[in-house]
Amino acid sequence: MDHEKVNILLVDDQPAKLLAYEVILKELGETLVAASSGREALEFLLKNEVAVILVDVCMPELDGFELAAMIREHPRFQKTAMIFISAIQVSDIDRLRGYEMGAVDYVPVPVVPEVLRAKIRVFAELYRKTRQLERLNAELEDRVRARTAELEQSTTRLVESEARRSMAIAAGKMGSWDWDWVNGDWMWDEGQYKIFGVDPKSFALTSDNIQRLFHPDDVEKLRQGWTGFGNGHSSYEAEFRVVRPDGEIRWCVGTAAATSDRSGRVVRVSGVTVDITDRKKAEERQSLLTREVDHRAKNALALAQSIVRLTRAQNVTAYVRAVEGRITALARVHTVLSLSSWQGAEIRRLVTEEIAPYSEAGQIRIAGGEVQLQPATAQTLALALHELVTNSAKYGSLSVLPGRLAITWEVEDETLILAWVESGGPPVTKPKQKGFGTRSVIASIETQLGGRADFDWRTEGLICRLTVPLKPLVGDTPAFREPTTAERKPMVSSRAV
Repeated sequence: MDHEKVNILLVDDQPAKLLAYEVILKELGETLVAASSGREALEFLLKNEVAVILVDVCMPELDGFELAAMIREHPRFQKTAMIFISAIQVSDIDRLRGYEMGAVDYVPVPVVPEVLRAKIRVFAELYRKTRQLERLNAELEDRVRARTAELEQSTTRLVESEARRSMAIAAGKMGSWDWDWVNGDWMWDEGQYKIFGVDPKSFALTSDNIQRLFHPDDVEKLRQGWTGFGNGHSSYEAEFRVVRPDGEIRWCVGTAAATSDRSGRVVRVSGVTVDITDRKKAEERQSLLTREVDHRAKNALALAQSIVRLTRAQNVTAYVRAVEGRITALARVHTVLSLSSWQGAEIRRLVTEEIAPYSEAGQIRIAGGEVQLQPATAQTLALALHELVTNSAKYGSLSVLPGRLAITWEVEDETLILAWVESGGPPVTKPKQKGFGTRSVIASIETQLGGRADFDWRTEGLICRLTVPLKPLVGDTPAFREPTTAERKPMVSSRAV
């Protein structure tokens, strides 16, 4: 059987003896290293491991005893086997001295080859086994350290998991329970009581009492899942609602698993309950937001289509300018509404945005209290204001520097009354027929908002009175209404709105 060779150091000042030792020990199959002096032996030992040292007691410079003492001072060789060879009769005192120096045996001269080989073989094999044990021990220690590190990591993860669970329980977000299938006994932890909103000191933990805490619409679904355990199902998961004693409804997700005996009969069901109310609310908000965005996008598209379809002009340039103006007005009111997350728009902000392009000369005065408008009302009113202010800038009081415009509003019986009063502009004459802008304002205010738009063309300037209910009508219709057949007439360039 192949084995790892070990070094055997032969130390003697006589070459003939070294050669004889090599011949005797050659058949051991080990690595034989010859040293002719103690110094040479020490030099080899500093760089190599040695299993057995065979050393002559009587040598010049360093004898065997002195060499043994020096070798034993080195930590690596404190347990290395050393065998002394002596050609003279060794006294008991010298023999004792040799043992004190670390010798393990004496071999007298003449050497008996079989005896020397047997002794060297024993110590070489002992050295080899010792090294094997050291390597195995090192490997075992490495495995122990690795396993210890794994256990420490597992312990850390377990502690962190338990900490998270404790936090979840403390926040009332997670609970666990256990039910004895045989005798019907329940066991809840603190988190379970918190989720269901009951006091463990006063709540009787029975199946009937627990069932009363489930939402009536979810009871049958949970009962079917529970029955499945008796039909061979090993686990069940479901979302359900809990109705707390104070009436609060909490959404939960529950996971349960059954434990069976050797015969396959269910003996215990254990589970975990997680409160997902916050997640459900977030999902509901997201769904509502998605529907709202879709609804508003469709409304905005309908408005834009109506504006494009209903705008009339004598030429392409005028048509493009009119469409751009109305689309820009719509964009401005959308910006105002977005700042409030489409909850509504304050009328002063709305009016200010629409008259901003014409207010640099200081011709416009606005006055009125704080009024919050619904989104649909704000969009319709913004387009009406756009028609009025652009007409005023073309033909009315804002077309000349002396002209003035006063916009005021008030609320009476949940109705907004907005007055548009122009003065100081070119003389006004009542038009023979209403212009497209006028018809659009009247149609939108009256049809979309259920209000009223009155126009008074006085010589000193136009007065328009818009009466708008603040309560929204049921349903959604475009802010720009499709005119009737009678209203479908080409827009004529005139001073009429």
